Amino acid sequence: MVPWFKYAVIYQVLIDRFAGYRYPGKWEKPVFIGGNLKGITGKIGYLKKLGVDALWLSPFYKTDRYHGYHVTDFYEVEPRFGSADDLKLLISTAHSNNIRIIADFVPNHCSLNHPYFKDACMNRKGRYYKWFFFRKWPDKYLSFLHFRELPKLNLRNPDTANHIIGAAKYWLGLGIDGFRIDHVVGPHHSFWDKFTKEVKSVSPEKVLIGEAWMSGIRFRDIRTLGLKYKYFKWATRYTQEDAQNEFAGVLDGVLDFNLRDRLVEYIAWKDNPALFLDKLIESLDNHYRKYPLNYFLPGFIDNHDMSRFMFECGNNFEKLKLALKTQLLQPQPQVIYYGTETGLSHSKPVLINQSNSDLQARKPMPWDNLNKELIEYCSSLIAKRKKML
Repeated sequence: MVPWFKYAVIYQVLIDRFAGYRYPGKWEKPVFIGGNLKGITGKIGYLKKLGVDALWLSPFYKTDRYHGYHVTDFYEVEPRFGSADDLKLLISTAHSNNIRIIADFVPNHCSLNHPYFKDACMNRKGRYYKWFFFRKWPDKYLSFLHFRELPKLNLRNPDTANHIIGAAKYWLGLGIDGFRIDHVVGPHHSFWDKFTKEVKSVSPEKVLIGEAWMSGIRFRDIRTLGLKYKYFKWATRYTQEDAQNEFAGVLDGVLDFNLRDRLVEYIAWKDNPALFLDKLIESLDNHYRKYPLNYFLPGFIDNHDMSRFMFECGNNFEKLKLALKTQLLQPQPQVIYYGTETGLSHSKPVLINQSNSDLQARKPMPWDNLNKELIEYCSSLIAKRKKML
């Protein structure tokens, strides 16, 4: 249990798209546009005024993709985002303003351009061959689901597990306050037991929140998952609720995809959502009763992998306000994705299995065209939340 996180409001940013860029014109392409750690540091005052308690950074490790999830070195900061000193300055600036830092961590896989994977593909008798799951060396191997550019790490191999856990402890040592853990359903449970034990040995105050998202996973992908009794669970219709409950007693909590789905269903997609508020509240009450006490379920209405709520509701500001009000009344940590507080939207849907459609939800923060009225509304909701909870 991590007391500071219990009712925290977390602000999620995609480093490359939030602040620090000069010319964001190429945002519709999967390229770096120049967002960086220094830019984020310059916006700490904005976040403090908004009233958030924590800042969630997208992966800042060395990478070959703008979003950071294709890691090529778990121990280095991506130069296009800045330096280790820039990260330290961001952490210290945030902390001096009573804002914690949560880092996105990617333990399940790496980029195919990671030097260890390249070595494994060239040297079957080398150290790194056992770091991956080769089915027919060197061309066939397990990956993150069915994405071949992301070879899956063999975390059952002690050297691999120690490398990843060591990276986590290294960043925590620089002042990071916890992790949002990407694709937590990928690694096996014995790894999570060891990971949590070692991280918590650094400090019990470090928070560990998993992403246990099952949407878009197909039967052919099950072999890449580390869930217990996974084929049996698949056959018996394993649900999103089940996946979120899988890590109770192991991690501090998991992101709550169900909250987002219910807010879209009962507010965004209804002509008159006021008529459905009782059903929405009843649905959420039933949802929360399925989980243990002291198990965090950080809620959100937007993230980097889904269509934004404003798109889902047809750019209706009143619906967005109602969704934010409902979200921030929930007695769980809550996440605000950058731009939500200013009504950021897009023109095309994000489709799970359509390459790069997620760019729609990753527009640059519109610093020159902020909706100050909506931002003030969000700030007032956060302030009221802190008085109530």
